[in-house]
Amino acid sequence: MRFLAVFFGFALVLLAHAHKVIGISDGDTLTLLVDEKPLKVRLANIDAPEKAQPFGERSKQSLSDLCWGKDATYKEQDIDRYGRTVAVVMCGGVEVNRAQIERGMAWVYPQYNQDLSLPGLEAMARRDRRGLWTDAEPTPPWEFRRPQIKKASTMLPNSSVEGICFIDRYGEYHVVDGRKRYGC
Repeated sequence: MRFLAVFFGFALVLLAHAHKVIGISDGDTLTLLVDEKPLKVRLANIDAPEKAQPFGERSKQSLSDLCWGKDATYKEQDIDRYGRTVAVVMCGGVEVNRAQIERGMAWVYPQYNQDLSLPGLEAMARRDRRGLWTDAEPTPPWEFRRPQIKKASTMLPNSSVEGICFIDRYGEYHVVDGRKRYGC
């Protein structure tokens, strides 16, 4: 009997700190309703594909399946440069940071990972070819977001000077007078 009282007391404490999930931005970002205000939360330790990448929408759908409309709890680890809370999130008793890795819907973010068990889970998802690991060579989002050099020498428009052409998610560009000029 005493055990039941302790259990229900603990459950009430957890429910008192649970927050409704009211939005899913992508595979690693969701919005909680905290004190009747939206709070954008970035899942700690992982990085999901960008929306424009292969598996970007599937990763978002996976997080939505785990959390949309459910009560969630979170353990804050940091605030990122965009003002989002970086946290480990639980939805319906499932740690979604870990679940996204297990499902193959996100990478372990090596630069920020603090959970030493996640690389092993990613290795198993990769071995079993789950989610994004069905792709032969998936591009990590941190590389996708970084402009990449396409060609070593491209003629700049209206110029006899050779320049470097870069690629970002919006297309090919080069820099002229400190500004991006699209189209190489």
